[in-house]
Amino acid sequence: MNPNQGIRHKTIDQPDSLKGLRRHRPDYVLLILCAALLAIGLITIFAISPGLTRSTNVSNNYYVVKQSIAIIIGLIGFSFSAIVSIDLWKKYLTPLIIVSIIVSLAVRVVGIRVNGAYRWIQFGGISFQPVELVKFTVLIWIAGFFAKIIREGGISSLNKNIKPLIYAFIIIGVIVAGLQSDLGSTVVIIIMMSAVAVVAGVPIKKLMYITIAILLIGIIAISSSSYRKNRLLTFLHPTQNCQSTSTGWQACQAIIAVGSGGVAGKGLARGVQVNGYLPESDNDTIFAAYAEQFGFIGTTILVCIFFALFKRIKDIMEKAPNNYTRFIATGVLAWLSVQTMINIGAMVGLLPLKGITLPLMSYGGTSIVFAMLAIGVVFNISYYTTSNSIYNEETTIGANNENSALRRGYRRTHNAYPGHRS
Repeated sequence: MNPNQGIRHKTIDQPDSLKGLRRHRPDYVLLILCAALLAIGLITIFAISPGLTRSTNVSNNYYVVKQSIAIIIGLIGFSFSAIVSIDLWKKYLTPLIIVSIIVSLAVRVVGIRVNGAYRWIQFGGISFQPVELVKFTVLIWIAGFFAKIIREGGISSLNKNIKPLIYAFIIIGVIVAGLQSDLGSTVVIIIMMSAVAVVAGVPIKKLMYITIAILLIGIIAISSSSYRKNRLLTFLHPTQNCQSTSTGWQACQAIIAVGSGGVAGKGLARGVQVNGYLPESDNDTIFAAYAEQFGFIGTTILVCIFFALFKRIKDIMEKAPNNYTRFIATGVLAWLSVQTMINIGAMVGLLPLKGITLPLMSYGGTSIVFAMLAIGVVFNISYYTTSNSIYNEETTIGANNENSALRRGYRRTHNAYPGHRS
C-alpha cells in the first residue's frame, strides 16, 4: 500500500492515553443491556435448576447461588475496568501475557478433563477456564499492537512488523486449539484479531493469506480428532445419529428444545428437555433451554437485546477518542458477537457444536467475569467518546498539514461535545 494514499484513521498522531481528555456522561444503556442479559440468564438457570439437580446430591438452589456469585464478581470486574485508567492494562500487559501462558499450559498438567478436552483448572469447588483470560489478554495486546504501528509509521510499515502477529496466531493455535482442544474459542480469538486488523486498515489480501493458513490448520485439527470429526459429520447429517450420546444426541436435543417452544414457549420452569435429555442445558445449550420455555417471542426479544448491546459497542467504537480505544472496542464487539452467533447458530442447526458459552447468560463464572471486564473497558471508553465520528475523514499518513488539521479537529470535537462535563 502506498503510504501517500488516504487511509481512514482517527487521531493519527494522538497518544493512546486518555489523560487530559474531558469526561462526559457514559453510555448507561450499555450497562442496562448487560444487566438484562445477566438477569435473563439467572432466571433461566433458576427455571432449569430442578432438572439439573435431580440426579445429584446438591440442593435446587446450588446453580442459582453459584451463578449469582459469578454475576456479583462480574459486576465488580465491570466496575473496576470502568473506573481505572485504560493505561493500566497496557502497563500490566506483560504480566497478563505471562500469567495467561502459564495457566494455559498448567491446565494440561493440573486441569480436569471433560469430554476429552482440558479446559478447566479446579480449586476446591471453584473452577477457572484459562481461555477466557487469554481472550482478554489478546484483546489488550492486539489493540496496542496496531495502535503502535499506526502511530510509528502507518499500516504501510506492517510488512516489517508482521512477525509478532504471525507468532501470536501460532501460539494461540498451539495452546488453545492444541493443548486445550478448544477449537471454538480459537476461532473466536482469531476472528477478534482479524476484525481489529481490518479496522486498523490491514489490506484484505494480506488477511486472506492468513485465513487460508488458518483454514488448513483447522482442517488438520478436525481430521486428526475423532471427536471434532464426529461433530462435523453430525452437523452435515443431523438426523442420522440422534440416538448416539457420543455424536448427534446433543445437537438433536437442542433442535428439539428450540422447536418445541413454539410461538410463546411452554412457560417458566415447564421445559421438558432439561430433565435429562438436553446435555449442558445450563452452559453451552442454555439458549435451547431458554427457547423451549419462552418460544419464538422470547428468543426474538433475547436476540434483539444482544443486537442492541452490539450496536451500542459499535457506536462507542466509531466515536472512540483514539486508535487504541477504538481497537479495544472493535475487539470486544467481535469477541462477544461472534461467540453469540456461534452458540445460537449451533443451537438451531446452522453451525456445528463448538462447546462455547453464550455471553452473559451461560452458567460459568470465568466467562461472565471476563466478558463483564471487557464490557467495563468499553464503558470506560464511552466516557470520552466524541460528539461526531471523524473516521470518514481521509487522512494521509505522514502529511504534516493534514495531521495538524486533524489534531485541531480532534481538540474542537472534544471541547465542543454537547453535555460534556468535567
